[in-house]
Amino acid sequence: MTSFVSAIFLDRDGTINYDKGYVHKVEDFHFFDGVIDAMRELKTMGFALVIVTNQSGLARGFFKKDQLISLIKWINWSLLDYRIDLDGHYFCPHHPLGIIKELRKKCNCRKPKPGMLLTAQRHLHIDMTTSYMVGDKIEDMLAAKAAKVNMRVLVRSGNTVTKIASKASDWIIDSLATLPAVIKQQQRKQ
Repeated sequence: MTSFVSAIFLDRDGTINYDKGYVHKVEDFHFFDGVIDAMRELKTMGFALVIVTNQSGLARGFFKKDQLISLIKWINWSLLDYRIDLDGHYFCPHHPLGIIKELRKKCNCRKPKPGMLLTAQRHLHIDMTTSYMVGDKIEDMLAAKAAKVNMRVLVRSGNTVTKIASKASDWIIDSLATLPAVIKQQQRKQ
């Protein structure tokens, strides 16, 4: 019998790292303060960690897939240095207005569609009813809702939260760094 795991779905740019726009180089990737410690604590709490990120820079021709794969490998290696093993890393390369023909399309994987989350659910045997989606945009919250993820957590990451994004989320926190404490506090209430 298959056992199911609880997961923390993580948006990438603006959630775990500074969003400088189409981040695809190691030198442009910088983790937010406290994120690595939070990810380690979430793993200790028993959660699978899964990155789900729109990477329309591929469809727009801003960078190539091998550049993105190199960055993903670097992120994975960097986290392993801190004993954090990501359970999954999914990206959507599409955009309906992309200039790269094979990537120019409306797809089910680009957030706010739930495709990446549902693919991860199948691959990793994730129990959506005990899982969380953490992101900095309304698209993250809508993808989580469509995938029936239990809790939708919006991170401010220094940005102003729109009214519509606020309504689409269950919790609003300043940074991913605070999530483990917020989850523990919520679990104590139950």
